[in-house]
Amino acid sequence: MLVVISPAKTLDYENPALVKQYTLPELVSHSAELIEVCKRLTPADIASLMSVSDKIAGLNAARFASWTPSFSLENAKQALFAFRGDVYTGLDADTLSNEELDYAQSHLRMLSGLYGVLKPLDLMQAYRLEMGTALGNGRGKNLYEFWDNIITDKLNEALAAQGDDILVNLASNEYFKAVKAKGIQGTLVTPVFKDAKNGQYKIISFYAKKARGMMARFILATRPKTLEDLKGFDYDGYYYSPEQSTPNAPVFLREER
Repeated sequence: MLVVISPAKTLDYENPALVKQYTLPELVSHSAELIEVCKRLTPADIASLMSVSDKIAGLNAARFASWTPSFSLENAKQALFAFRGDVYTGLDADTLSNEELDYAQSHLRMLSGLYGVLKPLDLMQAYRLEMGTALGNGRGKNLYEFWDNIITDKLNEALAAQGDDILVNLASNEYFKAVKAKGIQGTLVTPVFKDAKNGQYKIISFYAKKARGMMARFILATRPKTLEDLKGFDYDGYYYSPEQSTPNAPVFLREER
């Protein structure tokens, strides 16, 4: 199975990654094109475009200004260890074994507004550029038009290389919109996570994000071969609900905490 997840706004570049091995992002030439657009933005432009504070806008203006197409452990960090946030809390990359990390290189991809698609060990310089940002560029009015079919093509390459045709979408709607779902050369599965609250099962954003990370970790740990195997996900109290599920949208429930 190939798994896709979203990136995170929160980054950790203060603590070194627990591993030294790394790979390089494959779409850097496209990233550099976006950076040239971003370098022309003032902090005020960034604050308005991204709806962020002046402090965060200034930080990201500095990041854009210092970005370089040359990556090293001195100016970058492996993406899986740089991202922090609810999904990555659930995934808990710092406790992956070497074998699980090797497996992740072939079976896990992170979508990115700046980098398009990242493998876990791809070096990544700090940035903030969410996929939904309406950044006008030479290819269109936003990042969806900029990336067009590029992300989909990369995912199809990864699908073909990893051994089966199942793509598990654990990304947010904002990010998976960058994928041309009809162009995926395989079976697309989007798990749904619901928590009980006041007698009803609902998608609760915080819990669902963490659950997507836990599902990714489950796949890295157990290496399921079939959709039936995926139904065995049982981390942190979740269980498969055949009544609420459809073939391409398995539903996992958890009782009120």
